[in-house]
Amino acid sequence: MFVIGMIAVIIGASLLLSPIEFEASAGIHLDNEANILSEVRAPGGTLMAAGILIASGAFISGMTYISILLAALFYFAYGISRTISILLDGLPSDTLIIATVSEIMIGLISLYILFKFSKPQYQGD
Repeated sequence: MFVIGMIAVIIGASLLLSPIEFEASAGIHLDNEANILSEVRAPGGTLMAAGILIASGAFISGMTYISILLAALFYFAYGISRTISILLDGLPSDTLIIATVSEIMIGLISLYILFKFSKPQYQGD
């Protein structure tokens, strides 16, 4: 879970701290305009925060189940949303197609881990 979480932290931090350069690596041109940068930075911060929570499951046993569940939901949401975009808008750059496949694969790995190794722990029963 640490690696899966750190992927989200690194991508989120890149979107938050250097969105123009990060998006340019995928062939996306962003203008240095406050409104669009705000719209890119905000999900970057959210992705970074989710990544921290996902990675924490590798070290805090009480967080393991929720971090695996969050990883599955978060990565599937990204991958499925990109797939819907492909269906509605057409094919994006190769970089974004690779991102789509990677997100769905990480979601599947997380789902496998969730069902194979993890059981929710309830306290106070």
